[in-house]
Amino acid sequence: MRYVQFVTDHGEMMLVGDEQGLRELRLPGSSRSGTPESSWQEDADFFAQARAELDAYLAGRRRSFNVTLAPEGSDFQLQVWQGLLRIPYGQTSTYGEMAHRLGREGAAQAIGGAVGANPLPLFIPCHRVVAARGMGGYSGGESLKRALLTLEGGWPGS
Repeated sequence: MRYVQFVTDHGEMMLVGDEQGLRELRLPGSSRSGTPESSWQEDADFFAQARAELDAYLAGRRRSFNVTLAPEGSDFQLQVWQGLLRIPYGQTSTYGEMAHRLGREGAAQAIGGAVGANPLPLFIPCHRVVAARGMGGYSGGESLKRALLTLEGGWPGS
């Protein structure tokens, strides 16, 4: 596994991946932040395209990503993460709406669990899922979620 750590306006982040694609984006303050595993190799060049796309997105110059994603999860999680990729830039969806679209009526809480387990936030836009009565949680914290939704123009007052 390869990794690169870097600093953004939102704090230090880490990309993790291998030849199959990106596996993780670790956000500051999330349960996935921290130090790389001892067997991992630091390789900034390997992540050059992902970093360039992420930097352009965070600067408001990019709306989608072209890098190869290779998240690992259960079949249900992978289905939810594919659903997240269908939420357009600048729009939001609720957990209940996600459950309906995925044919999983009444599974909003399970959808929330899968959204929260997303290993590639920003690339798989889990920040676009909000609670029925407000913003809802986010692995990178509420202030980062608000900043991302504001960047995309998808939050009231943005």
